[in-house]
Amino acid sequence: MSLLDIQPRINKEWTLFLDRDGVINVETPGTYVTTWEEFVFCDGVLEALRSLNELFGNIVIVTNQRGVGRGIMSLDTLIDIHHKMMDDINIAGGRVNKIYACTAVSDEDHNRKPNPGMAMQAREDFSEIDFRRSVMVGNSMSDMEFGKHLSMHTVFLTSKHDPYPLPHDLIDEQFDSLLMWTKSLHTPEVVG
Repeated sequence: MSLLDIQPRINKEWTLFLDRDGVINVETPGTYVTTWEEFVFCDGVLEALRSLNELFGNIVIVTNQRGVGRGIMSLDTLIDIHHKMMDDINIAGGRVNKIYACTAVSDEDHNRKPNPGMAMQAREDFSEIDFRRSVMVGNSMSDMEFGKHLSMHTVFLTSKHDPYPLPHDLIDEQFDSLLMWTKSLHTPEVVG
């Protein structure tokens, strides 16, 4: 099976859902990004977001941020990090329409991935969102579960886990980085 068999035909009717840590910024497992000075964009992510801006109608970030709920960082600090991140993305020619962050500690919270709450919030804000015309890109199985439970196309990034054998029930595609996946979307179709 080639990439052309599994990649959706993306256009402006599609929505891109992105996890943050390990997708947008470098993730250090076991710790949190608690200040803007600790926030480091993943290699190529600004280039990728510039390119994805041309493809998707809506681009949203859905991120679990339990560090706020645990008191490791304040909500104001998280908001500040996100404002500065969005500024840098916009300056580079990219776009994120909105960020949804779940700060709850409990896995049972409706908004904590893999639960669907943040996707439902996004659809309330952007009524044109069709989950069957959406892609979820993340680097954890909870991201993949979140996407598949809502019938999204899922892209797993191997930024903190080894690749999984494909085919996989929760993963449609997997790549090393957001940039590598983005480049695959621009691969010309092979005829013959």
